[in-house]
Amino acid sequence: MIDPLLNAIFTVVDFVFDLSIAIDRTKRLSRQATGCDKIVDVPPDPKPLPPAAQRALAEAEERERAREAAAQAASGTDQAS
Repeated sequence: MIDPLLNAIFTVVDFVFDLSIAIDRTKRLSRQATGCDKIVDVPPDPKPLPPAAQRALAEAEERERAREAAAQAASGTDQAS
């Protein structure tokens, strides 16, 4: 009765040690591959803009395009003169 129980305990302990060794080797491999052992936090996905902000952004982009078109038209007329 005790022999199978001890065998199961040793099997679990052996598995935990093997898992620990695998994690350590993975960390060492990642350090060698990247040259850095720091974990970098990835920022969360950006939240979508509310409709009012989307409209304001679209209007600002349209004004910028109109300004660039006007600047190109003005420089085109200066070169033609």
